[in-house]
Amino acid sequence: MRGTMLWFNEVKDHGFILTEEGERLYADGADFASGPPVGSCAGIAVAFQLSADEGVRRAEGVDVVEKAVPRRARRRYAGRPRA
Repeated sequence: MRGTMLWFNEVKDHGFILTEEGERLYADGADFASGPPVGSCAGIAVAFQLSADEGVRRAEGVDVVEKAVPRRARRRYAGRPRA
C-alpha cells in the first residue's frame, strides 16, 4: 500500500501514516526498512504493508518512496544569435 507520513516523533519513536483510502495507521520506528525518519517528515510518500496485531491495524515494512524529478525542458532560441 501507499500513503503519506502525517508525523513522526523521534523521541517517542513512533508516528502515523495516512493511507490513500484516508485511514490513519500507527508506525513504530522499528517498522521502517531504512531506519526511522529524521527531522520533518510530514507529507513524505511511503510504501508499506498492513499488519493486524491483536486486532489493531498498523504499518510494517515502511519505506520512503522517491519521487522522480521531471526533466527540465531545453531552452530554445527562436532566430536569435547566441551571444
